[in-house]
Amino acid sequence: MNISHKTEKTMKFMKIGTRPDTFYTEEATRTFIADIPNDLVININNINYLVHKFRLLPYCGLLQQLCSDFSDSDNAIIELHDIPGGEDAFELCAKFCYGITINLSAHNFVPAFCAAKFLQMTDSVEKGNFSAKLEAFFNSCILEGWKDSIATLQTTLKLPEWSENLGILRKCIDSIIEKILTPPAQVKWSYTYTRPGYSKKHNSVPKDWWTEDVSDLDVDLLRCIIMAIRSTSVLSPQLIGEALHVYACRWLPDTTKLRPAKGSASQTEQSMQKNLKILENIVTMIPADRGSVSVGFLLRLLSVANYIGVSPMTKAELTRRASLQFEEATVSDLLYPSTSSSDQHFYDIDLVQAVLGSFLALCRRMSPSTAETSQFLTSIIKIGKLIDSYLQVVARDDNIPVRKLVSLAEAIPDIARPEHNDLYKAINIYLKMHDDLSKADKKCLCRILDCQKLSPEVRAHAVKNECLPLRTVVQVLYFEQEKSSKATTNHKLTPPQELIFGAKQTPSTTGYSQGKKWSGSDEELQERGSHKKNHTS
Repeated sequence: MNISHKTEKTMKFMKIGTRPDTFYTEEATRTFIADIPNDLVININNINYLVHKFRLLPYCGLLQQLCSDFSDSDNAIIELHDIPGGEDAFELCAKFCYGITINLSAHNFVPAFCAAKFLQMTDSVEKGNFSAKLEAFFNSCILEGWKDSIATLQTTLKLPEWSENLGILRKCIDSIIEKILTPPAQVKWSYTYTRPGYSKKHNSVPKDWWTEDVSDLDVDLLRCIIMAIRSTSVLSPQLIGEALHVYACRWLPDTTKLRPAKGSASQTEQSMQKNLKILENIVTMIPADRGSVSVGFLLRLLSVANYIGVSPMTKAELTRRASLQFEEATVSDLLYPSTSSSDQHFYDIDLVQAVLGSFLALCRRMSPSTAETSQFLTSIIKIGKLIDSYLQVVARDDNIPVRKLVSLAEAIPDIARPEHNDLYKAINIYLKMHDDLSKADKKCLCRILDCQKLSPEVRAHAVKNECLPLRTVVQVLYFEQEKSSKATTNHKLTPPQELIFGAKQTPSTTGYSQGKKWSGSDEELQERGSHKKNHTS
């Protein structure tokens, strides 16, 4: 029997046999054409194989036992519905018995080997039998190869119990882990690496060379490998995090590019369940070390979690992890669309608010000494600027409600917002994009602005801003005068209403005292303006 081993590109295969394939199909019957009549019928899943005892029995111990009740002259009918790998695996075994050419590789090794073991095609039945040849190919070729080991491991999913009992699963995992832990300088096998900017012309092997290939695996198999690697403490948490990032990018939906689902409801539900399993497994595999994955990745996972509806525990863990690294985020990291069917607006502000809330909760649990450090102050101010920059983007959304914007803006503590220039920009953008805003909503929006924390340039812009409520303009003018008057001692501040109308009368309602805001309404201010004009005329 002719046997040869070859390498095609990066995958190995074994060729056994030299005879041409003489099986032919007629309806649900596969028949081997020969001069001798068929005397053995093998029935597998409603498919009949018409073969010969003298070809199969010498190699198959199981068939010898099952045919022992039949005389040599009788036609035997055997049912093998429980053969691992089904009819395709049986046909490989049958062709081996006939000497027909078959090609074996990492993709069909598992069903062929399991079926051969099931049929008892061992050396104790016939020397040089199918099982022995397959096992030699497995040990000398598949396990020695990188991509071969991964492809074989993935096929074990169809026959998990057989693969585990025959040691295929464990040997593949051990082979893959051994190669992953090999120093990059010693990596000699082919691997997939498609990162932008990388060229195979590079002499050095990247540290994360293995991450794309393992993303071929089912998440349960990936988990076996990742947890085993973590237990060795050889690779950095960041490298493990990168593998999880590659896997998530390949298999989880990109919520920034979601389109209406096509297909049946059952297909959509099946897809959601698969994504749910992948996401929850990834979250449990992320190393505990801060920085093992980026905050951008954590926020992406959180967006997917909102979309597919993970468990509250998983969502809480993602929110907590993202809040620990929130100061590292950029505005683009926060720009995810809302996945709620009830939301008319585009951006998922609730996601950002949840992470911010978690961050602030962590701050409240800090000791006073920690909260007063310059490092903490720098971090919280950075987050304040991040949120204000984010508000400038979401303010352009036509459907974003005022209450959403105000709620997020007010969540930032005073210590995180030493100046209000960026907040003013966000408010100004919102007012321009929503010119039909009611007076009540304008008042609600602008009340979060502290005019004392605006720069001179921004205050100069504000006093000429026709979009702002009159109340806010008065506040800006008052604080502008207050600041300039500090240079002159004993200088009496002009009441805010006189800054607008030029009157020196005392208002009937409380105006500004030092550092207090004018409490009159815009209507009251306008009424006083009209009264002043009538009086002077």
